[in-house]
Amino acid sequence: MTRRRFYAPPSAFSPELGSVTLASDEARHLRDVLRLQPGDEVYVFNGAGKEFHCQVERSERNAVQLKVLGPTEPARPESPLRLTLAVALLKGEKFDLVVQKVTELGVARVIPVVTKHADIRLRDASDAAKRVARWQRIAIEAAKQSGRAAVPEVTNPVIFESLVQTVKAESEGASQGLMFSERDGEPLLAAGRNLRAQPSSLTALIGSEGGWADEEIAFARAAGWSVVTLGGRTLRAETAAIAATTLLQHKYGDLS
Repeated sequence: MTRRRFYAPPSAFSPELGSVTLASDEARHLRDVLRLQPGDEVYVFNGAGKEFHCQVERSERNAVQLKVLGPTEPARPESPLRLTLAVALLKGEKFDLVVQKVTELGVARVIPVVTKHADIRLRDASDAAKRVARWQRIAIEAAKQSGRAAVPEVTNPVIFESLVQTVKAESEGASQGLMFSERDGEPLLAAGRNLRAQPSSLTALIGSEGGWADEEIAFARAAGWSVVTLGGRTLRAETAAIAATTLLQHKYGDLS
């Protein structure tokens, strides 16, 4: 039987993990769409990798109270590869698609990146916050659908140069950053020789429809990033993001 899964953040659980409250959209889905009643059993994941077997206790207008019967294994395991996908800002639906699909494929974090040829420009901090909130909701829904108990974090947008330098500092001298480019790169197999034998974490960087500026490629390469080219065809940015995630999860993660 397919699990009836719901999301609640860790703060929605009681301190002793004896109960959990579903709020807003999750509560309405349980009550109005699935029409579940007190006594029905469901599963709730907290977005941080934990999942719980629960029972409906009472339903109110804007919330549903559940009794926690106990912890359980998530419907699907997490990948052994902690993969961060950094993607140049794309137009609305394209970035939505990327967040949805790479969540299904097991990424641990999504970073929107401000690049020279990014498809959109953020108006202000409020604009950025609204977009991030939307992308985070999409990640939650994709995690629910795919059986994950961990929801990828969608960070605030970062400047390209800042991202490159941050990954350089975090990698402690090892090349753990892969910049996917339509030109001036090498095949993934060759780039993989510069990585640790079986990396536990990687950052994959995908450009916009307009591609990378020459100075961006040079900057990343100087910071120790490997520049990777995916074959001889030019891919759309959203296709490249999904393809890169799939290849890395196959080679270093759990996609067999």
